[in-house]
Parts: sequence; structure tokens; C-alpha cells
Amino acid sequence: MTSTWRHLPAPARAIAVTATAAVAAARERDAQAYDEAVDDLAADERSGLVLGTVVRLLLEESHPDGLDGDDVRQVLTRCVQGATRWRPEVDPHVVLVLLAGALGVYDPEGDDAPPDASALAAHAPLLVADLLAVTGAPLDGYLAAAFAEIERTERHD
Repeated sequence: MTSTWRHLPAPARAIAVTATAAVAAARERDAQAYDEAVDDLAADERSGLVLGTVVRLLLEESHPDGLDGDDVRQVLTRCVQGATRWRPEVDPHVVLVLLAGALGVYDPEGDDAPPDASALAAHAPLLVADLLAVTGAPLDGYLAAAFAEIERTERHD
């Protein structure tokens, strides 16, 4: 994925810049930078759609034959174990919700305690950083692809 998101309108670019900062902070385990970026992500509800699409694209690329329950468990475990080393408050349920949401199988009405937007924003960059470590690819291409897919979907709706 080599395209870029830098040509997008200002609101989309702001999400991309903030998401990039949050994922970079997660990869560097920089708690202060992470907290600042996550606050900005939580302030824009559209960031969840973008990061959810990025997660789905990363899952599709890292599991080209599809995911089964063991694959989801492995991603969940790896992400949570890696993140708790520097973010002890990581909630496995929130990461699972992010995975299920990205795969289109999460039903918030069936969840006794659905996470709020700030919890999702606090966990999504951790999941993205974990999946990027597996693929070895840069975030920019996935962000560009996510914005293109979202735009295409909105045009057809």
C-alpha cells in the first residue's frame, strides 16, 4: 500500500495525523504522547470508523485465508500482553470489541458493558500498532486505503 492520505480534506487529515501520532507513541511506548493523541482521537467520533477500517484491512492482510477463533484469540492475546507491559490498564474486553467490530460481528446491544468512545480510542492505536508489527508495513498506506474505502461506501449509500 503506497498511496497517501495527505491530499484529503482537513477533517480527514486531522484524524490521520492524530492516529499516526497515537500509533507511533504506542510503538515507542511513550505514555505522555499516547495520552495526548488518544484524547484527540476520542474527541472526533469519526476516528473510530477510520481506525476500525484500518484494523480490518490489517487483519485481512495478515490473515489472507480468513480468521478463525484461534486467530482472533492469538491477536487478542498478543496485543493485550504486549500493551500491558507499559499500559497496565489495558482492557482485553475493549480490544475484543475492537476486533469484533472491525470484523463486523460486534453487537453492542448484546454486550452488558459496551465500551464508550474514549475506551475504544484508548485501545485502538494499541491494536493497530500490534498488527502493524506483524505486517511490517507503514501505517500511511492503510490509512489511505481506509479513507478511500469509507469514501466509496459513503458515495454508494
